Amino acid sequence: MNETSSQLDAIDWRILRVLQRDASLSVAAVGEAVGLSANPCWRRIRRLEELGVIRGRVALISPEKIGLGTTVIVAIRTRRHDPEWLDAFSRAVEAIDEIVECHRMAGDIDYLLKLRVRDIADYDRIYQRLIARVPDLSDVTSNFSMERLKETTALPLPH
Repeated sequence: MNETSSQLDAIDWRILRVLQRDASLSVAAVGEAVGLSANPCWRRIRRLEELGVIRGRVALISPEKIGLGTTVIVAIRTRRHDPEWLDAFSRAVEAIDEIVECHRMAGDIDYLLKLRVRDIADYDRIYQRLIARVPDLSDVTSNFSMERLKETTALPLPH
């Protein structure tokens, strides 16, 4: 446990479980689900937001329904690891909306990207934008997902 998670009690964890399932619930409905009235529940939710435990609330959109049914996982290796290169890479990744995740890795791969795109041609257009903005990519390996077996935004919370 880290410092923030040690500040949470059983009711906080229950609130987080409820909100992970459906953040559109009213405060009263969340409170009812965890055994609190609306005001104490609202205060707890506010505190969780102030602590940064709750970063935001979003609508989950079906990628397939909006034409972004292709998932691409891209492994990148680079010869450069200096701050200037990292800054250019970070800016390029941030500027490309189709890159929905970017991770700096330990091991053989330097960076791992997850993209949501229309199709292979769409990915190629984005790939060309990336390599035009970022020099010294020594290896870019793209893998296309054939089927999504699991996808969740819910984190495993203690019981």
